[in-house]
Amino acid sequence: MRPRTLDHVAYWLADRDALADFATAHLGMHVIDRTDSFTLVGADARRGKLTLFVAEGPRERGALEHVALRVSDLDAALAELPAGIEVDRPRDGEAFFDLGEGVRLGLVQRDTEVEYDLDHVALRSADPEATASAYRSLGFRAAPPGSSGAPRVEVGGAWVELRPGEPGAPERPLLNHIAVLVDSVEEHIAAARELGVEIDDVVDAPNTLAVFLRGPERVRLEYVEHKPTFSLR
Repeated sequence: MRPRTLDHVAYWLADRDALADFATAHLGMHVIDRTDSFTLVGADARRGKLTLFVAEGPRERGALEHVALRVSDLDAALAELPAGIEVDRPRDGEAFFDLGEGVRLGLVQRDTEVEYDLDHVALRSADPEATASAYRSLGFRAAPPGSSGAPRVEVGGAWVELRPGEPGAPERPLLNHIAVLVDSVEEHIAAARELGVEIDDVVDAPNTLAVFLRGPERVRLEYVEHKPTFSLR
């Protein structure tokens, strides 16, 4: 398995418009696509994005700790947030804040080609080291711990970070899936079968072909291929 980049993180939300409006007003994003079932937002359709699926609330955070976006100037990015929002600054170059429905977002200052690209996804894990090893078997690369000290794995310059905690098995999870971009979905279907990884679904959409797998601790992973017709902006 050879994922190229962290393509998007997908949420289940009772009110997708609230997060979409916040992202477009304060996080340098725009609506890339909107259907009856989801809204896709991002700064660039070919970089890290957020997918907001419609679901009945309330939602439970479960495995998802936070999603962090990358900015070149943290102070400037914080100045774009609305007045009154409570911001947590645990370390230099990092800021986190909570929004509705359990969504916790972060801003991390790093060199970046695209402002508000995905930097990392933090997940709760009952055994972070073992879970990191399981992700490596699925094509994620070994990486040293980040600033939090938690184990993590890398894909295309972004990370999945494993924080100690109980992911649980919520009936209404906040996290729908984590998606990585690949060159060939068919190759990854064959690899998943060879590894004995559970295939949850295969989706042939107008712009993409994707296979959904049940990853470590039941986190749903999407391996997505952009078709030659891919034209989102």
